[in-house]
Amino acid sequence: MNPFRLAFRKKTYPLGERTLLMGVLNITPDSFSDGGKFYAFAAAVAQGKKLAAEGADILDVGGESTRPGSRPLPEEEEVRRVVPVIRELSGEISIPISIDTRKAGVAALALEAGAEMINDISALRHDPEMAELAAAKGVPVVLMHMRGEPETMQMDPHYDDLLGEIRDFFRERIRYAEAKGIEPGRIILDPGLGFGKSLEKNHNLFLLKNLGAFADLGKPLLVGPSRKSFIGRILGLPPAEREDGTLGAVAVAICQGAGIVRVHEVARTLRVVRVVDAIVRCEANRESGGRGGRSE
Repeated sequence: MNPFRLAFRKKTYPLGERTLLMGVLNITPDSFSDGGKFYAFAAAVAQGKKLAAEGADILDVGGESTRPGSRPLPEEEEVRRVVPVIRELSGEISIPISIDTRKAGVAALALEAGAEMINDISALRHDPEMAELAAAKGVPVVLMHMRGEPETMQMDPHYDDLLGEIRDFFRERIRYAEAKGIEPGRIILDPGLGFGKSLEKNHNLFLLKNLGAFADLGKPLLVGPSRKSFIGRILGLPPAEREDGTLGAVAVAICQGAGIVRVHEVARTLRVVRVVDAIVRCEANRESGGRGGRSE
């Protein structure tokens, strides 16, 4: 893949040099991962600052829970939750803010308040105005794969060819986005771990193991394994105790080609990312046994 530069107002990240960390800020009372810990305005702002200080490259702010079985949130309530926090944080932190939403109205107000990226779990399918908004504003967009809607996505998801069907989905969504005027260099792909993927059929594990299947699409991959149910299934632990499992999944995702990882806990993840990046991106020293020889 050619060098890919993720450009924001505040800074530009050349993807490929290192893995980027996207910190998650859920401003919801019913998040599966943090149980509404940051629902209040002051708590949300404090957590956003904390994630930035700990080393996040991007802060992803969302106000609508999309856990399996969740119901859609009215647009007005989503705006009420996220826009004041984004407005406050945009003047307080030096990293770009992403708005995690399916609604163009929410995204428009979030961008106006200081967000610089759209993370759309529907891959621009939920709201027909989202693509035009992203194109007009010239912001990076994350297109995520999801089978069905959050309310129904885990009702026995079936694939005849998991990797092939997701690859075809991405191809179609990329064509759609570019036809709507979104620049090719502003499109990021997310395979959607936990979104319409079966735990019993190991869909999430197979995706992580085979992220390289999407390399020929020529777009950076964002992977979000943080505290997901497939980790809980393996470890037999609740969301709050899945950080070690998350770190293992993050390491594999990077080894398999992820350019951005989306996590709830930044400080611990950053240490893992640095080590895995050093291993994945290292080159043998020609003067000290680059052919695999042993120094005596």
